[in-house]
Amino acid sequence: MSTQATRVNPSEEIIHMGPTGIGIRFLLTREDTNGSMSVFEVRVPAGRRLPAPAHKNDAYEEILYGIEGVLTWTVDGTPIEVGPGQALCIPRGAVHRFDNLGSEDAKQLAVISPAIMGPAYFREAAAVIAAAAGGPPDRAKMTEVFRRHGMTVAEAPPTA
Repeated sequence: MSTQATRVNPSEEIIHMGPTGIGIRFLLTREDTNGSMSVFEVRVPAGRRLPAPAHKNDAYEEILYGIEGVLTWTVDGTPIEVGPGQALCIPRGAVHRFDNLGSEDAKQLAVISPAIMGPAYFREAAAVIAAAAGGPPDRAKMTEVFRRHGMTVAEAPPTA
């Protein structure tokens, strides 16, 4: 564990996900919690769909807590709305993604346990999304970023 003095939000960092308007505000990382968890806020503008593909967390749980607005999480094909005061645990291995289908900006608190995924993932994913210049991100590059950070991209849906 870090030998730094105990303080509020020791890993304060904001990562912008390129032109998506999605912002990630890291509060705690593995270095702050002896590897037990990462904690960050996710801000998603109204009407914004996540540009990254659905994925699964290979070796950690992801817990979401609604603060403002509503995000629709699709977990193993089932849409689940998470609003203020509501919590959702996405178990390891469940295929998931999220979208803000509403007319209000959303903010949720995310807890990753253990802290396999941290700020480096979001920095790398933001770079792939930015390189797409508003189009869909390069699936092969995004797949590699996901793999390095403990996730597996879900199979692409079949085309008609």
